[in-house]
Amino acid sequence: MKKESIFTLVYLLLLLSGSVYGIGEKTITLGGDASWDWAEYRAGITAVNSVRRYPVLVLSSAAANSAAGGPPLSPASFTDSTLDLSLSFDEKTPAAFRDSAGRYRLTVSPALEAVDRRFARAGSGAALFSGILAAGGTDGPLVVEPRSHALFAPGSRMRDFTLEFWLYPLNMENGERVLSWISSRQVPAAQNPAGGAGQTRHVFQRIQCVAVKNRLLWSFADFFASPDGADHLDITVAGTSPVVPKSWSHHLIRFDSVTGMLEYLVNGKTEAIEYASSTGREGGEVYTPIAGNDGSFTLGRFMGIMDEFKIHSAWIANPAVQKYPLRGGRVETRAIDLGEGNSGVLKVEAAGGRTAINGAKINSEFRENGRFRFADDSEMQFFIRTMENPYKRDGAEWRNFTPGEELTGIRGRYVQIAADFYPSADNETSPFLETLRITYLPDEPPLPPASLVAAAVDGGVRLSWKNSPDTDTAGYLVYYGAARDDYFGAEAVQGASPVDAGKQNTILIDGLVNGTLYYFRLAAYDRRNTGGASFHAGEFSREVSARPLKGLEARSLRIVE
Repeated sequence: MKKESIFTLVYLLLLLSGSVYGIGEKTITLGGDASWDWAEYRAGITAVNSVRRYPVLVLSSAAANSAAGGPPLSPASFTDSTLDLSLSFDEKTPAAFRDSAGRYRLTVSPALEAVDRRFARAGSGAALFSGILAAGGTDGPLVVEPRSHALFAPGSRMRDFTLEFWLYPLNMENGERVLSWISSRQVPAAQNPAGGAGQTRHVFQRIQCVAVKNRLLWSFADFFASPDGADHLDITVAGTSPVVPKSWSHHLIRFDSVTGMLEYLVNGKTEAIEYASSTGREGGEVYTPIAGNDGSFTLGRFMGIMDEFKIHSAWIANPAVQKYPLRGGRVETRAIDLGEGNSGVLKVEAAGGRTAINGAKINSEFRENGRFRFADDSEMQFFIRTMENPYKRDGAEWRNFTPGEELTGIRGRYVQIAADFYPSADNETSPFLETLRITYLPDEPPLPPASLVAAAVDGGVRLSWKNSPDTDTAGYLVYYGAARDDYFGAEAVQGASPVDAGKQNTILIDGLVNGTLYYFRLAAYDRRNTGGASFHAGEFSREVSARPLKGLEARSLRIVE
């Protein structure tokens, strides 16, 4: 009686202090120094090291500049099949730079350098050009040559195309050349004033993008040809908006073979339009591009950074100029084992914030728990679901929760956490997630009964015990056998070991062999699973023994408190 009063007093003190859940609760931490290996699924999400001490999860800027690899940024009109060239520069060293589309081969100069995520516009890196030509050479720091199946393969008659890149110039001096395409093309005799019938000559073909008065000027020489190839056009397209040094800008030029329109856009806005047609306007005979022989692109005769250089074999109607995906991204943890079925998740705490990376400057805001919604409309939403079987998740529904708040009704052996990331209104800021901390209470089986006593009778053993102190105890299992710690007996009238004694605290195990010494242990089980052959049973009680003998009388046993 005295012990029960002390226990009640301790419970009341814990209840008043708000710490009653501290008894038996456990925690699991994801992220931080525990890493993000827990992330089973990521869409438009990546881990970065430059925001906090440990890696954090943020929206992937690479997903915003690609038709694959994450949620789409906008309703783009192209698919992967239109991507002819893709240089992301996300490889760690210039020597490893490659065309992920596989249609162009690269020659890298020692003058070329790579920068990391802090200085990149998208993804995990970009190319840094010094404007210095390779020693003894004239090809510049990065040469891109088409293979036989490329859009710019020798003699290729193109239709629609789009060329785009991100630019971060350091000076933007007159004459700096961002890119050039140089090749030669055979011209029919009809276009050769000095030639006779059947004769041809080679003409110089060139595309250039150069800086003039802080703007980019595009020139196309002998690139657009009439349908019979006998005539060609030289076209110049000039930007109207200044390209600001030490600031990122997106440049895109695209051609529509139906109308002959050649359009130049900066940051998604039209700068200039020209027509490759016999009239110089819409409605004339359209001249389409023909790639010359032995051609190659040269990138980087300027001082600055370039990122995400791409060529598409299509007119890109809705270019992606945002840093982060408009639709955001999502991360889901794997199914985390809480150790016991029907375990209750008490709360999930989160630490994170928002971050904007611009060059070497990182602007971050940090917070813990609560609503992760920020003034610029970037935000994260969190979801949780539980299940008893990690391979059967279809019936487990996601439930929205606010980090740090108490959870109820979230029970199961396995738990999954998901977070949706949304960028700021201008798509330049991403939320970040540093850690998740799951606090849960395992549904541990009840403690074993105490004071187990065994008394032999003729053909059996009577057992009595003191009840388990756990209030959710639903019954007791009796284990018996003819050897110490070997409870595989099968002789009893009640059946093979273990015998379900129900909620009573005394039982006669009858039908045993007289003269045999039997050993017994008990385990309590809870209400969660009391049917069939499966029990949520706890630890064994102490072991007792007794030997049934002929002539012994059955007698009641009394447990002394």
